[in-house]
Amino acid sequence: MINNKSYTKQHRLKHKMNRMKKLFLIASFAAASFTMIGCGGASGNNPGSAYMPDMYYSRAYETYGYNNVDGEYDSLGRRNHHYYNGRPVEGTIARGDMLPYRIGADSAGMTKAETTLRNPLDSGSFDMAEAERLYLINCGICHGTKLDGNGPIFNNGNGAYSAAPRTLMDQQAKVWNDGHYFHVITHGIRQMGSYASQLRPDQRWMVIKYIRSRQGAAGDTSKTATILNQKPGGNVDSVTQKQGTPK
Repeated sequence: MINNKSYTKQHRLKHKMNRMKKLFLIASFAAASFTMIGCGGASGNNPGSAYMPDMYYSRAYETYGYNNVDGEYDSLGRRNHHYYNGRPVEGTIARGDMLPYRIGADSAGMTKAETTLRNPLDSGSFDMAEAERLYLINCGICHGTKLDGNGPIFNNGNGAYSAAPRTLMDQQAKVWNDGHYFHVITHGIRQMGSYASQLRPDQRWMVIKYIRSRQGAAGDTSKTATILNQKPGGNVDSVTQKQGTPK
């Protein structure tokens, strides 16, 4: 004979197991559905849905630019939130950099440069190999590796530019002083554009030193002056000037 109590207990256990299986299947199906929905929809320009977009796409603030905060541009500044990495005050010079060049690009500026500027570098304060590299990258394409004005852009008349660039090896180029060269590199002259954005002031002086080394002893670097303190607008507080600078 079958014990009714034992049969009832087994029947309940079996019913409970069946119910757990159903719940497990339902949960698995729901999880699979959510997974498919979450992975679907991302195609082309549609990135799909993000569960927590603030975690994926953080709000970025530009250090030196205007920032839209709650619909108000530059509100951080208006709210007196000024940080150490904000834009430096006008006239700030980085440690180790030279004073900004404020002599104008006109003929009066050229004359002032020729009569007031002296190359601050001596032979032991820079790397001549680096000076040569800077020349070849920025100047050699026009003036050539031999400083003869026959760079790749001219190439004996077969290059992209039909007019021969200026040679830096004739007597006139050797007579021009360092201030003249610095002014021309900074502002450009005639067809030559400015290289102020490509070369820092100290790098321009390095290039000039390299040119002088190729020109030989005939290159005149002595008849120049020392500018001690240059104010905005090209005014000079104190200048030690030597006479006879060639124009």
